[in-house]
Amino acid sequence: MQKTGARREAVLHLLEELGGVTEDNVREVARRTLVSEAEVWGAGTFYTLLKGGPRVRVCNGLSCRVRGSDELAAELRQSGKQVEEVSCLGQCDRAPAALDESLNVFDKARGPRGITPDNPGLAVNLGGRPDFSFAALKKARAMAPADIFKLLEESGLQGRGGAGFPAHIKWKGVASQKETERYVVCNADEAEPATFKDRETMLRRPDAIIEGMAIAAHAVGAQECHFYIRGEFRAEYESVKAALKRAEADVNFVSWYFHQGHGAYICGEETALLESMEGKRGMPRLKPPFPHEYGFRGKPTLINNVETLACVPWIFRHGGAAFRALGRAEAGSKLYCISGHVNKPGVYELPLGATLDELVAVAGGYDGKPKAFSPGGASSGFLPISKSNTPLDFKSLAKEGSMLGSAGVVVLNDTVDMAKAAQWQLEFFEVESCGQCAPCRIGSRYLHRQTTKYLKTGDPGALKHAADIGWEMEEGSICGLGMVAAKPLESAMKYWPQEFTKR
Repeated sequence: MQKTGARREAVLHLLEELGGVTEDNVREVARRTLVSEAEVWGAGTFYTLLKGGPRVRVCNGLSCRVRGSDELAAELRQSGKQVEEVSCLGQCDRAPAALDESLNVFDKARGPRGITPDNPGLAVNLGGRPDFSFAALKKARAMAPADIFKLLEESGLQGRGGAGFPAHIKWKGVASQKETERYVVCNADEAEPATFKDRETMLRRPDAIIEGMAIAAHAVGAQECHFYIRGEFRAEYESVKAALKRAEADVNFVSWYFHQGHGAYICGEETALLESMEGKRGMPRLKPPFPHEYGFRGKPTLINNVETLACVPWIFRHGGAAFRALGRAEAGSKLYCISGHVNKPGVYELPLGATLDELVAVAGGYDGKPKAFSPGGASSGFLPISKSNTPLDFKSLAKEGSMLGSAGVVVLNDTVDMAKAAQWQLEFFEVESCGQCAPCRIGSRYLHRQTTKYLKTGDPGALKHAADIGWEMEEGSICGLGMVAAKPLESAMKYWPQEFTKR
């Protein structure tokens, strides 16, 4: 890597080290890196964790809102705290969630939280003990890359970060490049509202993530492995770091690096993540070229989600057919997050294709009379509880006009106004839009403000252009955020039209 690139990559880290974006800190970072002050300022102000100054962060995501986050924020302000309301903290099972000035969790959970008990027959097995024998890695290193790709294809493993793209195609894409400088990146920037499975995997099974990354590096011929971990996940970062130290003797055939995020939901999008790793604003790149051709530092890069990588060792130990058999219509077991109006929110590993009713059964049952659910985070919109027997998998939910996404399920009972629920989700998209493309930047703001106007005036005319705006966003946005930002409102209006009439 050229020296200029190395200096640029240090920009965000140095700003955080110095205490955030101030005139003096920007000047100092520019001096050390030789990056212009304007560029340092522009990059730093993109990220919420670089604002500087002590403050308590309170989540105003859907799961936290229905559990009283507005009241919590008011209480903290009355006690003299400086409060910043944020889109998501990845602590939905602790709703209403908040982080103190040192990014430690305020545990305000009203009841128990759950994890699937130890079961070696599950691919990730969050309830099991870490395994540092790394038998899967030893087996993989004795295999040719072509045989590894064949095994992945037999397993049917799809990306668990949201898109559901077949893993073996991504891996083969990187390995097939003429350029031999290659990278493996673990996307652990988990910021989709209602999603916290990667958080628990980093805390409980960091061994599986590291082993999966090492197998990937061997298969695609990468020289470096990089973790990009959400900035608010401090305990998770330390957990993975400690596990890597323990595994060092087995994985030292590649170099390992860590990047901590700085507070931007959009960096979960793989090309925005790469921009952030390079010290820039986390704005998605136009594709093509895709990361397997032009990724980190312009080189072929394999980017996989935490859960995707954590499934890999089990596949090598038990075989592709065994992994495929764990699912129903689609392959494998799946980590489902569930929060909202259920009695025991948490992360549960079930066959891919389990239904909401099955998931709620292991999560302690419904809290109140169920009305609606969001099956895959804010991006998936809402479905009525009458569809609770729909398989929670990629294809079945797509047929319903929704998506599995990152499997962040939120249940809403009949105390929730669906117009209000849509407004909360739209607020998230307006705040988290990176602003790069006009359809998303303007459309997300318009939809949020018009829904707010409707709730204030009771006039449904405020939403007469909502469908047209949603179509323009889906067709014209660069990345997935803009393409799905209208879904919460569109789905709420479709299934609960009576809640969008004159008030």
